[in-house]
Amino acid sequence: MKILAFAGSSSSTSRNRELVKYVLKQFTEHDINLLDLNDFDMPVFSVDREKKGFPQEAHNFLKAIEECDFIICSMAEHNRSYSAAFKNVFDWASRINVKVFQDKPMFLMSTSPGGYGGGNVMATASKFFPQFGAEIRDTFSLPKFIENFDVENTEIINAEFKAELDQKIEDLKKGL
Repeated sequence: MKILAFAGSSSSTSRNRELVKYVLKQFTEHDINLLDLNDFDMPVFSVDREKKGFPQEAHNFLKAIEECDFIICSMAEHNRSYSAAFKNVFDWASRINVKVFQDKPMFLMSTSPGGYGGGNVMATASKFFPQFGAEIRDTFSLPKFIENFDVENTEIINAEFKAELDQKIEDLKKGL
């Protein structure tokens, strides 16, 4: 199985990328493509720019989705919504193919340093991603990332959250 994974952040210290890497440790038997949104840097979307054509990076993002069997992503929350980096990639890609996620199964996550764990962006993505071709199989939100995650060892240190996520991953793997 081919797994596409990404964090909805362009930060070099992305908490969401660390969460994705943790989850990927449990899928080592599969072919993994871990994307970095920095590889999809494009001009800010506008209809005027669209008239001049689509950036190759938008096509590359859609191609990566096309070639996968399963998507794992963790959305960063900026001001209660998607990060600007993700939103721009998403905007360009959706103008090429409105079904950006191409009916692929998805494990949707979020984390943040706050107690809500990126809950606002999770709610938005959970509502809208299916309209763009995501088949969300499950979700997970990790609150208080700094307190609950050991970045050095790429490990959740809160036993309850670790058990919850590990169970979700086990269930997902059974359903794939």
